[in-house]
Amino acid sequence: MSRVGKKPVTVPAGVTATVDGQNVKIKGQKGELQFRVPDQVSVAHENGAISVQPRSQSKEARAMWGLSRAQVSNLVEGVTKGYEKKLEINGVGYRAAVAGKVLKLSLGYSHDIEYAIPEGITIATPRPVEIIVTGIDKQRVGQVAAEIRDYRGPEPYKGKGVKYAGEFIFRKEGKKK
Repeated sequence: MSRVGKKPVTVPAGVTATVDGQNVKIKGQKGELQFRVPDQVSVAHENGAISVQPRSQSKEARAMWGLSRAQVSNLVEGVTKGYEKKLEINGVGYRAAVAGKVLKLSLGYSHDIEYAIPEGITIATPRPVEIIVTGIDKQRVGQVAAEIRDYRGPEPYKGKGVKYAGEFIFRKEGKKK
């Protein structure tokens, strides 16, 4: 049994939720999001909450039950609060700056990296070594943060590169003489 799926998702005041068959649309002050629930799961909107139930007791249906409930919960949280990921840059001369719809990264390569900021995502650089990615879609915010981190991931010897704020980098000892 899914422990996540059992609990209904409450729809707060100021948020409108519509369930049309397998499609769930959530509209709030920050924007509008939608999700198509898998066919193994039924979804209903009643008493100011969205509940999700599996159509059968198969392993796949029970897995989709918890997943669908978590996705709907993420939609509600996204349109009310939004999501944010912080990245830190470590290394001499490594820095980031936002110029219009482009994030410019200097990460020790012979050229600067220009990352086009996707629609629905906001990137801010309060300091040259800090990047804040914000948006209403949890998956897209995480994907953009992962793509930026992939340009120069943190290396284990000196710790140089782009890492998530609060991420622990396992450090290795260098060569011994």
